[in-house]
Amino acid sequence: MKKCKILIVFILFVSGFFILIPFDLMSQQKGMYFKVEVKKNVFLETNFLLYLPEGYNKNDPKEWPLLLFLHGMGECGDMLEMVKKNGPPMLIEHGKKFPFIIVSPQCPDTTGWSVKVLDMLLNEMDRLYNVNKNCIFVTGLSMGGHGTWELALAYPERFAAIVPVCGWADPSKAALIKDLPVWVFHGEKDDVVPPEESINMVNALKALGSPVKFTLYPDADHDSWTEAYNDPELWEWLGGGCH
Repeated sequence: MKKCKILIVFILFVSGFFILIPFDLMSQQKGMYFKVEVKKNVFLETNFLLYLPEGYNKNDPKEWPLLLFLHGMGECGDMLEMVKKNGPPMLIEHGKKFPFIIVSPQCPDTTGWSVKVLDMLLNEMDRLYNVNKNCIFVTGLSMGGHGTWELALAYPERFAAIVPVCGWADPSKAALIKDLPVWVFHGEKDDVVPPEESINMVNALKALGSPVKFTLYPDADHDSWTEAYNDPELWEWLGGGCH
């Protein structure tokens, strides 16, 4: 496969700090991956993958849905290839094509996802690419499932739908996202993040009249994400979530 490498460096001023972003662009038959390193002062260094769907053209005014994927604790660090271990990045590696722009950042350590950093990342994606602001989704597994909940609770108006997989959240904050389409996945035999973490949040949302969907896999342990992300109905549901 031929690879075209392009280096673009630009500086942005955000909240008094700069972000330095070099792009290493690789063209692929099944889409386009950007390997991106974002640096914001000495406290933050984040890498991420960016998938552009077939047919995407920066010069075409067509706007595309965007999916933010948040990995689990096991993929933290500075080895970007680890992000392809699960979820949409893994499916892309195996040839699956998506009708979304997909952003898959890497959390630099195991302290968890920063909603402020993720918000900045989404702002940059909107600035640089043809993103449909009414079709922004977030999904994640385990630590990323928690990050999915937290990001939605912090910025509920940003998202068209969210998909937390085996994550956890504070049910007392459910009112903040009661009108947001949510599909929750969990394994009933999960002994890492107990299924009650999802059940309690789902029940809190249902009590508020939320349209929340919940899939509890009776035979799954902590790895409920393989079955969830291989469910074609999930992607059909997300595809219909734009307005």
